[in-house]
Amino acid sequence: MADPPDYPGTPRWVKVSGIIVVLVIAALFTGVGGPHGPGRHLPSSSVTEPGMQQR
Repeated sequence: MADPPDYPGTPRWVKVSGIIVVLVIAALFTGVGGPHGPGRHLPSSSVTEPGMQQR
């Protein structure tokens, strides 16, 4: 009977984490996720709130 290998290989959680990291980096570089940053959820400067006057 053959002896089992000394090291069974890379754990599954390491492989899954690596795949997720690669996908996130690819999405950032290709722009698939849209613009990101602190101003993403703020209204554009051309939009005024009701009751406010534009200058």
